[in-house]
Amino acid sequence: MATRSKNRPQTRNAPTGPSPFAIAGKVPLKAGKFVDPAITADGSERATVALEKLDTLWLNTGTLCNLACASCYIESSPTNDALVYLSAGEAARFYEEIAASGRAVREIGFTGGEPFMNPHFLSMLEDALERGHEALVLTNAMKPMRRHEDALLALKERFGTRLTLRVSIDHHTCAVHEGERGPNSWQPMIEGLQWLSAQGFSIAAAGRSLAGEDMAAARAAYAALFAREGITIDAGDPARLVLFPEMDESADVPEITTACWGILGKSPSDVMCASSRMVVHRKGEERARVVACTLLPYSPGFDLGETLAEADRSVPLNHPHCARFCVLGGASCSA
Repeated sequence: MATRSKNRPQTRNAPTGPSPFAIAGKVPLKAGKFVDPAITADGSERATVALEKLDTLWLNTGTLCNLACASCYIESSPTNDALVYLSAGEAARFYEEIAASGRAVREIGFTGGEPFMNPHFLSMLEDALERGHEALVLTNAMKPMRRHEDALLALKERFGTRLTLRVSIDHHTCAVHEGERGPNSWQPMIEGLQWLSAQGFSIAAAGRSLAGEDMAAARAAYAALFAREGITIDAGDPARLVLFPEMDESADVPEITTACWGILGKSPSDVMCASSRMVVHRKGEERARVVACTLLPYSPGFDLGETLAEADRSVPLNHPHCARFCVLGGASCSA
């Protein structure tokens, strides 16, 4: 979403203006699009994506966050608990299903909200690593993370580079970053990254595409920032610096038909729901459930059941995020 929801709680340090990443002069999404999971608005067969291999299982630790960004797709904030804290027991239920099924799940990804705000997070992280998975933690590297430095150092000592922390840096400039994330969010993030780098953690960064900004120039600017601040991240490596495309479900975007794969020269295998699923625990629901991907935790059409076995089915690309972010933008949240 390009602007904060009218119903979204306002917090003291939230940005007051529009997101720097809002789509300028956008055309509203045309009526009739992304309605029928099988057929597009023009009557074409909608593209679907099968789960070819579960490479990454994401766990959403909850939507509570220390920040209230201008355009957070999941609307995380210090007061939004639409996704409640995932428990270590719930995480273990999915780890055990993986082990019993013999699935070769390489990576457990942790996202939020801010994972380090969940009191169960370190237990479920340690459990994932002890079971032999790689772990990718998405964090803003601010105070919630810094409270757990000793525990993180202990995990790094035991598991080395199987633990990666990916820090959100919305832009390589303080002004744009704070325009999205709110005042006084830049320096604590930089200091958190500097600490992770100095301690030898496996680290990465995630930014966003600013309208009209050349991607090569953006990577060069990030490289200069990392060099200036003593942060060991290779900005030229797409796995170490991920630059995400725009996300605005209210802006018009083409629907993806089965013919699009050939037209675009792309494959269903390139889309992240071909290799990942996410666990969420929505407020008011008795148990955690599995959804198709990290971008669609609330959409009923992308709820795939209570188990990974139930979630092993094709996903119709019936949402603007499927088109703009995953297919046309070519983005994936996994490492």
